[in-house]
Amino acid sequence: MHHSRTGAPGKARRWPAVVAVVCVLAVLAAAVYWWAVARPSQEPSVPPSASAPAGGDDETQDGENPAGTDDDTAPTDEDADKDPIPEPDDNSPQAKAQRAVEAMSIEERVGQLVMAPLYAGTDPSALYDLIANQHVGSVLIIGNWWSGTDGVRQATDALQSYAPENNRLLMTTDQEGGLVQHLQGPGFDSMPTALDQGMMSTEVLRQSASVWGSQLNQAGINVDLAPVVGTVTVDRNANAPIGALYRDFGLDAQGNAEHAIAFIDGMRDSGVQSVIKHFPGLGGVTGNTDFTASGILDTTTTLDGPEVEAFITALEADPAMVMMSLATYQQIDPDNPAAFSSTLIDGYLRDTIGYDGVITSDSLSAAALGAFEPREIGVRFVEAGADLACIGASEYVQPILDGLNERAASDQAFAEKVTRSAIRVMTLKYEMGLAQ
Repeated sequence: MHHSRTGAPGKARRWPAVVAVVCVLAVLAAAVYWWAVARPSQEPSVPPSASAPAGGDDETQDGENPAGTDDDTAPTDEDADKDPIPEPDDNSPQAKAQRAVEAMSIEERVGQLVMAPLYAGTDPSALYDLIANQHVGSVLIIGNWWSGTDGVRQATDALQSYAPENNRLLMTTDQEGGLVQHLQGPGFDSMPTALDQGMMSTEVLRQSASVWGSQLNQAGINVDLAPVVGTVTVDRNANAPIGALYRDFGLDAQGNAEHAIAFIDGMRDSGVQSVIKHFPGLGGVTGNTDFTASGILDTTTTLDGPEVEAFITALEADPAMVMMSLATYQQIDPDNPAAFSSTLIDGYLRDTIGYDGVITSDSLSAAALGAFEPREIGVRFVEAGADLACIGASEYVQPILDGLNERAASDQAFAEKVTRSAIRVMTLKYEMGLAQ
């Protein structure tokens, strides 16, 4: 099919020239675009201190923001390629303790809450099964040891060898002075009564306690269950557990607290920790809780009185533990011995005072608790918020362990209390260098 031409021949000849001009302009526009916009994005990244080019994409250099944003921490491609900086490990004693306890079975946790006795004349191997297989974490060296520092050290070394290398034993004894000094013989000084210690200046008492502590340290003892911080408020001779035995410093509450601090500091100077006892004080009763359940109702002690204040002051010296009394306190919790009182332990010591250290007991096998079944004694103690069951009679250890394990296996809330208590005990061990 043929078409006729239209228009003038001159115009037809000008059309290719117009096309050529348009093409040249397009090439020039592309070149300008490449130079102004595309080229910078193909060059190596600018240094972090340089500004991003205007008109660039949304990804900016190290810490610079996309235009129109207020975010000072926008990530970059370079940042995205880096591994995140790891959080530093928390290596505080409490954090280490928590990790250690998380790795324990419930039976291992329960074992950390028990202090088993070794009496003078008993072969340490008698405690092998309790320590190696039932995970008991503390031992009380008790009785009249006359073998001196070397003899006691042989026993404590043997006991420590039964424990895991990374979780050594709290090795305790009652070394107050006077009538309450379980370790004697070559290497041990004869300690004056606490009443005589109260006549010393606090400086002299601290120096003396350091000497006595160094002797305990040499014997492998790392915790002294002393000093008594109670203030006698009745006739001294009628106060069978403390006053009649010269176990207190014999001063007013403030003076007793100051001397307790000096004793604690002196022991610590030689590498031995201390325990303040018997909270909230045995100075207002007549009966000795070790031997009787009579005369052990305190009718006068109150939480806001000077007797309790002495303990709070002594806590400033950071003793290893607080030991609970087995007496009952009418003005505080008339229904429970102090060692079973959630009012005193969870309520006052934990919540009101904020004490989160180890709470131990006077001997849970004492006559004061004779009305309770051995299997329930440890349970009641831990249920109240306490931690380390001190046991003076060997035959009580297994029932207390069994009772704790049975309750923890059947009661999740109680198992959580066991875990919290085990963390507190293990925290103390890490602080003392016994755990790794």
